[in-house]
Amino acid sequence: MTADIDQFRAIVISRLAHALKAEGRSVIHMEFGQPSTGAPPAAIAEAHRVLDLDGMGYWESAPLKARIVQLYRDRYGVTVTPDRLLLTCGASPALVLALSSAFRPGDRIAMARPGYVAYRNTVRALNMEAVEIACGPAEHYQLTAAALDALHPAPAGVIIASPANPTGSVISVSELSEIAAVCRKKRIRILSDEIYHGLSYVEPQPSMLSFEPDAMVINSFSKYWSMAGWRLGWLLVPADHAERARAFIGNLFLTPPSLSQHAGLIAMDQHDVLEGHIEVYRRNRARMLEALPALGLKSIAPPDGAFYIWADIGHLTQDSVAFCERLLRDTGVATAPGVDFDPVDGHRFMRFSFAVSTPEIEDALARMIPWFAARAAD
Repeated sequence: MTADIDQFRAIVISRLAHALKAEGRSVIHMEFGQPSTGAPPAAIAEAHRVLDLDGMGYWESAPLKARIVQLYRDRYGVTVTPDRLLLTCGASPALVLALSSAFRPGDRIAMARPGYVAYRNTVRALNMEAVEIACGPAEHYQLTAAALDALHPAPAGVIIASPANPTGSVISVSELSEIAAVCRKKRIRILSDEIYHGLSYVEPQPSMLSFEPDAMVINSFSKYWSMAGWRLGWLLVPADHAERARAFIGNLFLTPPSLSQHAGLIAMDQHDVLEGHIEVYRRNRARMLEALPALGLKSIAPPDGAFYIWADIGHLTQDSVAFCERLLRDTGVATAPGVDFDPVDGHRFMRFSFAVSTPEIEDALARMIPWFAARAAD
């Protein structure tokens, strides 16, 4: 039986934004978590070089896998082996690969609400049950070990994300440790989405592997490495699951683009460029937080990482989709409606991405401040 899933409404908003731009309108894209900076110049130069020399084909780069292994050693002090690492066409196929290879139809998979729209919808598309746990200010908008422990029966798996989308909130080190302990006790398989690692405005975030070596871990070149359109990511699996996961990826996805793997290997060592991107996001975050009172937005999630502001707009609307569409049509600023991330309470929330340039942030605020003021006066 085929499962029904919801639309990704931010994509609908983005289609409208591109249509308005084609009409000659000025549009600022704050609807997606998509860095405006682009791949590091050295990675782009490598892609140009390789295009003239390599005919491309189905390929999995051993040097890239070795470099990712080094990343875990250098960034987290964690030892992994290349045989546990599967290169994917971004984080989305990695999520499908993890869920389809590790769980069965009907399995219950726990996750935070609000949370990334594709967690819920991919779980449902694979005929599993999404168990959403409401997480608000009291929980720092994140899953807790206590909430996970309270689920009866225990789910087969749990998806965690720190920093998270759409909130930017993080899970503390002590809480990660406690979540791992609950999962060991109840035999809950952990799937940790670490796509926003490296994008932190507080302390660096540890990998879940530091607390549970058999966790399945997703990461991608889309965010920190600014390579969203290159479609390159990876999935780390336990050693005893690697053969099964390779069988699934070989049939479902083959390999990621050869060109992206060549460029990704170079991108990983462009530290100064990449940290420069973080400084742009840091400035944008500060400017957004400074401007929120002028927008009348007083209740937000703590944007400790990633590049999002998750804001309560319940005093202005009970229909976040219509609100974001009206904002786009009136001002040219595209944002994401909250119902993507929270089907229960998201009608009163919206998400801003501040992964655009700083001049675009200033332009967007200049457009939105009077618009929000007019809505509040109605």
